[in-house]
Amino acid sequence: MARIQILAIIVSLLFLAYISYLIIKGKLREEYAITWIICTVVLIVFSFWRNGLEVMSHLFGVYEAPNLVFTAAIFVILIYLLHLSVVNSKLHTNNKKLAQEIALLKEKIDTLTKDKK
Repeated sequence: MARIQILAIIVSLLFLAYISYLIIKGKLREEYAITWIICTVVLIVFSFWRNGLEVMSHLFGVYEAPNLVFTAAIFVILIYLLHLSVVNSKLHTNNKKLAQEIALLKEKIDTLTKDKK
């Protein structure tokens, strides 16, 4: 095994341990951690399987293996951005609904305090 291969395996395993630590401490939600875990597992697989990128590029019909990496990375980033946009839209809607409910409750409180006076 080459030195860079051993280094890649060690760094990937350390990163996987760090992701697990963040999940346990509650700093990273499981739904977001799944993406990081999958990416790290892919890195570990390709760290062990040196010709894997060449095999996968021939399988998909890509002439240069690095092009497959960039294409896959762009695709994953776009999918992840779409997911974050959906989550952001849902949070925006929930915040708007909460603000409206707080305004209605505040109005009720003001009405009740005026009636007491």
